[in-house]
Amino acid sequence: MTGPRRIRNPWGERSPYARGARWPVRVDLCLTEGVEVDNVDRWVPSASVLHSNGDAFDIAVRGDRIVGVRGRANDRVNRGRLDPKDLFGWQANASPDRLTTPLVREDGQLVEADWDTAMDRIVGRTRELLDGPGPDAIGFYTSGQLFLEEYYTLTTLARAGIGTNHLDGNTRLCTATAAESLKQSFGCDGQPGSYTDIDHADVITLYGHNVAETQSVLWSRILDRLAGPQPPALVCVDPRRTPVAAAATVHLAVLPGTNVALMNGLIHELIERDWIDHDYIDTYTIGFDELAKMVADWPAVRAAAVCGIDEDELRLAANVIGTADHLVSTVLQGFYQAHQATAAAVQVNNIHLLRGMLGRAGCGVLQMNGQPTAQNTRECGADGDLPGFRNWANRAHLEDLARVWNVEVDKLDHGKPPTDVMQMMDLAESGDLRMLWVSATNPAVSLPELARIRRILNGENLFLVVQDLFPTETTELADVVLPAAGWGEKTGTFTNADRTVHLSEQAVPPPGQARSDLAIFLDFARRLDLRDRSGELLPGWDDPAGAFRAWQDCSAGRPCDYTGLDYRKLRDQGIQWPCNSAHPDGAERLYADGAFFATPDSCETYGKDLVTGEPAGEAAYRERNPHGRAMLEPAPYLLAPESCSADYPLALITGRTVYHFHTRTKTGRVPRLQAAAPEVWAEISELDAAANGIVHGDRVRVISPRGEIIAAARITDIRPGVVFVPFHYGYWDTSDGTHRRAANELTRTDWDPVSKQPSFKSAAVRLVPWTG
Repeated sequence: MTGPRRIRNPWGERSPYARGARWPVRVDLCLTEGVEVDNVDRWVPSASVLHSNGDAFDIAVRGDRIVGVRGRANDRVNRGRLDPKDLFGWQANASPDRLTTPLVREDGQLVEADWDTAMDRIVGRTRELLDGPGPDAIGFYTSGQLFLEEYYTLTTLARAGIGTNHLDGNTRLCTATAAESLKQSFGCDGQPGSYTDIDHADVITLYGHNVAETQSVLWSRILDRLAGPQPPALVCVDPRRTPVAAAATVHLAVLPGTNVALMNGLIHELIERDWIDHDYIDTYTIGFDELAKMVADWPAVRAAAVCGIDEDELRLAANVIGTADHLVSTVLQGFYQAHQATAAAVQVNNIHLLRGMLGRAGCGVLQMNGQPTAQNTRECGADGDLPGFRNWANRAHLEDLARVWNVEVDKLDHGKPPTDVMQMMDLAESGDLRMLWVSATNPAVSLPELARIRRILNGENLFLVVQDLFPTETTELADVVLPAAGWGEKTGTFTNADRTVHLSEQAVPPPGQARSDLAIFLDFARRLDLRDRSGELLPGWDDPAGAFRAWQDCSAGRPCDYTGLDYRKLRDQGIQWPCNSAHPDGAERLYADGAFFATPDSCETYGKDLVTGEPAGEAAYRERNPHGRAMLEPAPYLLAPESCSADYPLALITGRTVYHFHTRTKTGRVPRLQAAAPEVWAEISELDAAANGIVHGDRVRVISPRGEIIAAARITDIRPGVVFVPFHYGYWDTSDGTHRRAANELTRTDWDPVSKQPSFKSAAVRLVPWTG
C-alpha cells in the first residue's frame, strides 16, 4: 500500500500471527509516478533515517535520481514494512532549496563562497583558539542522523586531535536517559532486548512510548500480534489517549512529573504480592533490600493519589505485569524528557530484574532511542561518552583508548566527564566557549527556552559553524554554513534501537558542491594537519571503509564489538552487535547468562546518585559491586520544580506526530507528509477547553513564564489539566516573525541531573483565545 492510503493508515494492513511464530512478510513499495519496478535501473541497500526503528529497504534509482523505495523482506527488523516517513521521506533530497555551496557571513549577510574560503575561515579560527585559550574553547554538537563512520571520525579529530572535552550530540535530547539508565542498572550501555521479543511476549508495557507514531513499523508488529491468536496484554503509561492507549488492556494516564511515584507504586505491588523471582534476585543482583525499603512507603493508594489515577487501575497494571510469563517493556520520551528521567527509567529495569525477565525470548527491556543512529553516537563517543563504552573515570580505559588512537593519554584525561550540550550553552553564554560546530541538527528549534538559545547562538563572541542539507533556523545564525550530502548520497553504517547494524550505500551523487560529513571532517583534520604521536595523520583513514575498519579496532573486546561485521555481510541484511568470533551471526539478546558488563574493571560508569547526579567514584563502586552484578537502584519521588499555579494552571508536555521528524528539516519538504500535518496544534481536554472558552479549531495562545506560541486547538480525551504540543514546528512563515510556533519557546532550561537530558515535559502554561 502506498500513496494517500498510507497517510490515512500509517500502519498498513494487518498480518496476524500467533505467539512464538515468525512475523509474516509484507513488502511496502513507493515509486515516483510513471516508474514501475521493471524499469528501475538498480536497487541500493539502505534503511530509514527518519526514526529509530531501523526499517531496512532498498533505494530505487534511475539514472542519477532516486525514484522510490521498497521494503526488504528478509530483514529482521521490518520484514518488508515501511512507515509513511520511510515511504516518502526520500523526496526531501530533491528539494529545490538544498544547500549546494558553502556560505560565509559578510557584513551581517550569508553569501556564497568556495570550499577553500569557508574552510580557511574555520581552520583560521580554530588555530587562533588553540594558540590562545586552548582546546576547551572549541565545541562540537552533532546529531543522531549521521553514519557510524562519521561519528567516529568526528570523535577522533575532536578528542584525540584537538583535545577538547566538548563533544555532544542531539541524542542528549532523546536518548541520553536510555543510555544512563542502562549504565545505572547493568554497568554499561547496550540494549538488553530485541524486537523479536514482541513475537513471544504475553505482556507488553509501554512507558511514555507512543510507539504508534514514533516507531510505527514496530507498532504494526504489535498490532499484528494483537490481531492474531494469543494476543499480548498491553499496559500503557501516557497522559494522552494515543493509539497505543486506545488498544491497551490498562491505560494509566498519569499526571506529568509523577513517573517515579507510579513506578514505586508498581514495584511495591510486585514485592507485596510476591510476584518476584527470589532466586534470580539473589544470584544476579544487588540492592534488593534498599529498593524494598524505598517502595514500602508507596502502597497503591498513595501512588495512585499522587499520579491522579484510579487505585484499582494501578493494581490491575501491577497484576498484569506481575503475572506475565513473558514480559517486554519499552520506554521513551514520556519518561526520558520528564521530571526524574533516569530515576524513572531505572525503575523499569528494576521490574525486569525483580521478575527475572531478561535474556530469553519474550523477556526484555527496550530503552528506546529517538533517532536512527543515536546508538552509534553513543558507541562512538560523540555524545558525551567515550568510544566503545569506555569509562572516562577509569585510567586503564583511557590508556587503552590512547593506544587505539596512538596519542598521549593525558590528552584524553580531563578529570571530569565529557561536556553535555546544555553545559556547552552555559559555556558559550559565559564566553568560555568561543567556537561551536553544529552538524545535522537544528538547536534553534530543538533546545529548550529558545529565546535564550537564539541569543547564545547569535552572540558576537561565538563563532558558529553549521553543517546541514537545508537552510534552517540555525543556519540563519551561522558564521559559516557547509553544504552536506544526505542519506542516499553517501555510504556508511548505522545501528538501530535493538543493536541491528545496517549498511546504507551511496545511490546518487550529492547536489552541487555538497560533500559527505565524513569528507568535511577529514578535510578539516587535514587542513589542521592533525597528527598522532608517531607523526601519522589523524584520523588515519580516507574513506568510509577505512573508518569502519578503524572502528572495528576500537570496538574489539568491548560490549559493542563489531569485529565480525563487514560491508559485504551487511549488504544482505541487518545484523545485531556484538558480532565477533563468539557471536559470528550477532547476538539477539544480552545477559542470557546473567553476566553483565558491570565488573569494576569493565563497567562504563561507576554510577551516579539518582537524585543529585553526583558520581559514586571507583572506590565506592568496587566495594559495593565487586562481582559485577546487575544493580537494583531505588529512587525517592520528588516534586517537579515548576508546578501548576493560578497563573499557569496547566501542565505542558511536548512530543511527536507520525508524519514529521524532529524540526521538519526533511519531512517539512515532503509534500504528502507536510500536507498531513502542516501546522502546530495544542491538544487539550474538553474540560479545559470549556473553562477557557475554546472550541475545536480555534487559535489559542499557549503561554509559559518564558514565552508563548499560537496554535490550533484540538479537543481530545487527553487527561484534564494537561496540554500537548508537538515540537516539530519552527517559526511562523510570516514576514514580521512576531508569531512563533515552536513548542520550545515555552520549555524550561532544566535537565535531569543524571543523564543531563533536558526536561521538555515539565513546564506549566495557560491558554488564552487568540483574537489576532
